[in-house]
Amino acid sequence: MTAKAKYQDVLDLGEALNIKDGNVTEENGILKVKGEAKTQYEKNLIWDKIKEIGGEKPTDILANITVADTSVYHRHTVKSGETLGKIAKHYYGNASKYQAIFKANSDILKNPDIIYPDQELIIPNL
Repeated sequence: MTAKAKYQDVLDLGEALNIKDGNVTEENGILKVKGEAKTQYEKNLIWDKIKEIGGEKPTDILANITVADTSVYHRHTVKSGETLGKIAKHYYGNASKYQAIFKANSDILKNPDIIYPDQELIIPNL
């Protein structure tokens, strides 16, 4: 199995995330992946997928993923039924971090219990 075939799920994820300036080459059994993610969260998704396939320290892939917007962790569009707690749990693994999201969006949110579908929220770097 080639490294490219082994890491096809990583390449598919990069395509789904619209990684900019993507470049993939394979040399001597090592897959070299380069590109720019929109946010740190998207870069982390790529790395999580790489580690899921290749282990904690894979030797058959080199990835150089940069981040376009380092001022935020991610930008999230609210979906019906979501709460700040659910959003915080998704991004940080801890629902009580909803306060950081509320604070980062205090210009558009007046109450942490009231958010609306299609609002774009800043998910701050913690």
